[in-house]
Amino acid sequence: MKEKRVKPQILKGFQDLLPEDMIARQRVIDAIRHVYERYGFVPIDTPVLERFDILTGSAGADVNKEIFALETPEAEAAAMRFDLTVPFARMISQYREEIKLPFRRYHIGPVFRADKPGPGRFRQFTQFDVDIAGARGLAADAEIIAVLCEAMRAVGLVDNDKPLFRVRVSNRLLVDALLTGNGITDTERMKHTLRVIDKLRKVGIENIQRELGPGRVDDSGDPIPGVQLPDSVIAAITAFIAVSAASRLDTVTQLADTLPDTDATKNALDEMRELASLLDALGISEEEAIFDPSLARGLDYYTGPVYEIEVVAQEALGSVGAGGRYNQLCKRFSGQEVPATGGSIGLDRLMTALHAVNKAAFPKSTVQACIATVGKVAPREVLLLAAELRAAGINTLTYLGGKKNMAAQLSDADRYNIPVAVILGEDELQRGEVAVKDLIAGKETRADIDDHDAYRKAGRNTQETVKREALIETVRGILQEDASESLGMRNL
Repeated sequence: MKEKRVKPQILKGFQDLLPEDMIARQRVIDAIRHVYERYGFVPIDTPVLERFDILTGSAGADVNKEIFALETPEAEAAAMRFDLTVPFARMISQYREEIKLPFRRYHIGPVFRADKPGPGRFRQFTQFDVDIAGARGLAADAEIIAVLCEAMRAVGLVDNDKPLFRVRVSNRLLVDALLTGNGITDTERMKHTLRVIDKLRKVGIENIQRELGPGRVDDSGDPIPGVQLPDSVIAAITAFIAVSAASRLDTVTQLADTLPDTDATKNALDEMRELASLLDALGISEEEAIFDPSLARGLDYYTGPVYEIEVVAQEALGSVGAGGRYNQLCKRFSGQEVPATGGSIGLDRLMTALHAVNKAAFPKSTVQACIATVGKVAPREVLLLAAELRAAGINTLTYLGGKKNMAAQLSDADRYNIPVAVILGEDELQRGEVAVKDLIAGKETRADIDDHDAYRKAGRNTQETVKREALIETVRGILQEDASESLGMRNL
């Protein structure tokens, strides 16, 4: 009876990550983690599955539609987490005695959304969050923006000290002052207005004005209902989201001319001026973080400053990170307000952006040295040599195939750009010697050589025979030299 074969494939919206992908991701993760920890954040983790009622109602209706729901063996309603913020709010509320506020955490892990897949958009994706709970002052928001900026610099999004990213910053208080000052106080109408403004980059200002008014018909012919705002209010919103200036303080000055003269406006502008001053104190340049009132994503959820990270010249990809202040989220669990602010970096979208701007020059392997043999060398001798290298902290690969020729033994070294080969021969073994070959230098030396004899000679110039006791020092010297010349290693 024939065994039925199952086609090897993954689900739509999911991805496999091969070694080269994982090495690049891990380098980026390590770079971001080091930045987070330098700012005093500590790691946490939460289950991938949460109770269904924990997740539903914690975000907007659109996210609720994207939740992967399931049932535990005990028939409990459960769901896969769609972000890392709601589980954090649940944790803060659940462990009030163990977690002392203010509390800084970072968290990396997979999240799941039944979303439509696209470039850099998956149904399982990895977020790298950083949050401060229990701090009401704007210094917390400024530190989150600063740590996100430094994380972007750490992963290589700079070119000759010029940032290749920008953090766009707005504030829920500004929008509230604009809308309430123009007579829009109904919660649902405010949310509808925010959703329309959020489409600005996608559909353009003329379509935004139509949606704020009577509505419009999209390209497919479907009607899109409007907010039904008066022309005067639409004009005020248009002027507000059009504000753009060379500096953060200049932006605040221009915003003052577009907002109603109310106490809410004064409070909002004062908060933005303070935030500008705090970002200056943290050394965040005007290029790295800009004030942009057209940013509206998430403002129906956030309660204060809100920010979004985009890669310059890659705006079509969408944001690679976002965040803001969410003072009300814990109240849903504990009945008490816990002021909190934080940001999230989307690792998958960030990796796509790094490749797009050629900032993903990472090694193809974690192996630093491989061992090859010439002649009749016992496997025990190879393993003794490998143990010696590994004990010195050098990641070492032994060839376990059956072929004896040198090309076969060094095939992985060529495929994965392994920098060093240690060659053990019968004669060298008796003399207490080994040959050490700088494979990276050898490849560069022979890159433009066509003559066969000259090619072989150039390869020998990057190889030396050393006493066994000098092996570790020789290998480390080659690794250090190669690392200093590697773009990927320099960036991360």
